[in-house]
Amino acid sequence: MVVDFKEIFTATMVLFAVIDVVGNIPIIIDLRAKFGHIQSERASIVAAIIMIAFLFLGKSILNLIGIDVNSFAVAGAFILFFIALEMILGVSLYKEDETNAKTASVFPLAFPLIAGPGSLTSILSLRAEFETINIIIAIIINIIFMYIVLKTSNKLGRLIGDNGILIIRKIFGVILLAIAVKLFASNIQGLIS
Repeated sequence: MVVDFKEIFTATMVLFAVIDVVGNIPIIIDLRAKFGHIQSERASIVAAIIMIAFLFLGKSILNLIGIDVNSFAVAGAFILFFIALEMILGVSLYKEDETNAKTASVFPLAFPLIAGPGSLTSILSLRAEFETINIIIAIIINIIFMYIVLKTSNKLGRLIGDNGILIIRKIFGVILLAIAVKLFASNIQGLIS
């Protein structure tokens, strides 16, 4: 295991784009308005546990059902592609379930907002290319950032404004789209050969 700052930076940016912390500020503000207090610590810890557990167990689960990491990475590239399109075009390709006031900190915050299908797919896709330790560090960096955003969401929403959030969301959408294309290109070669 080698700590590589380039891998950490890339993995952090991929997860940051997929989790879309800044783009989720309006959703977080809306949840606070509906349910009052949201347990930021609980949401962050549950999301970290889900993501790190999936990093280690995801490959075993795939092997159990007969899918290799390259196939999953290509499928993940498609998911990232569609998430990026959602961010860029401002459309929603899936319908979110209704939220229960008692579980707002875990659902939808920890799952699927933070540790959702996109981030879990990204983690396994990154594992096909990067060292595990670098991905864990990237997860922790994103969880810390998410915790800060959860704690300061009302202030951030007022500071950035609706237009600022929209611009940031579109920028990260384009970055995520480029990452999805790269992920697809690098893993499709492994499938063909």
